[in-house]
Amino acid sequence: MRVIADVRLQSYYENMPQSLLRFVRTCAEHLPEDRVLDLPRGLRGIYVLYKSQAGRSRKKNFEVVYIGMAWAGSGGIRTRLRKHRRSKHGQWTHFSVFEVWDNIRDEEIRELEGLFRHIYKRDSRANTLNAARGFKPLRKLRNNKIRGWPRPAKRSPGGRAA
Repeated sequence: MRVIADVRLQSYYENMPQSLLRFVRTCAEHLPEDRVLDLPRGLRGIYVLYKSQAGRSRKKNFEVVYIGMAWAGSGGIRTRLRKHRRSKHGQWTHFSVFEVWDNIRDEEIRELEGLFRHIYKRDSRANTLNAARGFKPLRKLRNNKIRGWPRPAKRSPGGRAA
């Protein structure tokens, strides 16, 4: 009986639908600012503000102006973008939205946003709206003596630690 149960369980997991990404449920990219009100209310996740740049090719180029987040208590991405339309008026022309899955905690959203901001902190081309802020928990973790880092556990072909 145990073998039959194992086969059924294995079949169940093999046929279970899986998402493409662990954190991001859906996204929309490079939408014009006037599309903010098209967003559903209450979305949680990361958003990016861009300034459209005239390029030599037909493709539009976008400069990242700001990276932000919206969590459960913030009113959602739509609310945050509406506030940015007033507070950062004329400083951005387009936006992208990356909605997270329901099982992603607000702390995880903050960590993702902090990581992205930290990356931009010393970018000479990054807009000052974004570059001024780092991510304190990441600074506390920093250890540039990489030769002393512990080696990761070896993984089996199935992806699990051996």
